[in-house]
Amino acid sequence: MNKVSLFLDSGAFSAFSKGVDININKYISFIKDNEDYLEVYANLDVIGDAEATLKNQRIMEKKGLKPLPCFHYGDDIKYLKLYMQEHDYIALGGMVPISTKNLILWLDEIFSYICDDKGMPKVKVHGFGLTSFDLMFRYPWYSIDSTSWVMTGRFGSVLIPRFKNREYIYNEPPWKVTVSNQSPDVREQGKHISTFAPMEKDIIIDYLKSKGIKLGKSEYKKEDKKNYKLKKGERWAGDIELDLQQGEDYKQQQGDSLVETIIEAGVCNDYRLRDEVNIVYYLDLEKHFPKWPWAFKLNQKESSKGFGLMK
Repeated sequence: MNKVSLFLDSGAFSAFSKGVDININKYISFIKDNEDYLEVYANLDVIGDAEATLKNQRIMEKKGLKPLPCFHYGDDIKYLKLYMQEHDYIALGGMVPISTKNLILWLDEIFSYICDDKGMPKVKVHGFGLTSFDLMFRYPWYSIDSTSWVMTGRFGSVLIPRFKNREYIYNEPPWKVTVSNQSPDVREQGKHISTFAPMEKDIIIDYLKSKGIKLGKSEYKKEDKKNYKLKKGERWAGDIELDLQQGEDYKQQQGDSLVETIIEAGVCNDYRLRDEVNIVYYLDLEKHFPKWPWAFKLNQKESSKGFGLMK
């Protein structure tokens, strides 16, 4: 049996978003029951309460655990200083609802403290919920996590690397290409694959082929949802108004729905294949990042800005 090494997030942000509490003793018991599989496990942080977050850190430590401490957007800098004194691996959190513009201002100052005078990070840093490609490339993260890859797939899109000088590049944000037949972006130029220029469309399809994935094809017909019984290989397609393969307008009639028959499985009709494409993109992206640690540098103009956190 292959050894599995996992990074365990406490789920504090999801709990905070839903207004529920996580029992710290149950969380501790879960970690101890599964410690053989856990390479890293995060502290049970409390969003918006740095002191309560530190208290949980101490509770878990007294139980013999070594949780990853988390410093949040908006916390007093003294907590970051404390965690850096005691740990060689920390996390930054509370960033999900904050705009990229404000995060750059905050992170510039935070990483100016985390890094030495040569720009090299003094500790390993994990970024919770980091979805912005600009932020990924700007700072010397040791690790990051995000659910954007799965959300991208669920909303009908795939991530495609930019193509320049006859090669795919990973030092720029990718194309986010909508491919689903049921996408609401079908009419928006430059979003759905059907609206891309022929050369760009060829690049996208060639990339998918290079990963062993097809665009796919489905056929549709209108049936009365109340009286029609689905046959083998059919499914209800939902409120689709356009068949992208045939380019025909299917205006919804009251009481009617579209039945989809999958002719060829692909990213246009299978979210699992979209997930696969997006996972592969991130695995390839990881290979193209500089080897950690690498230097973070601000130019003189940028360094004059900030939140004034450093004391």
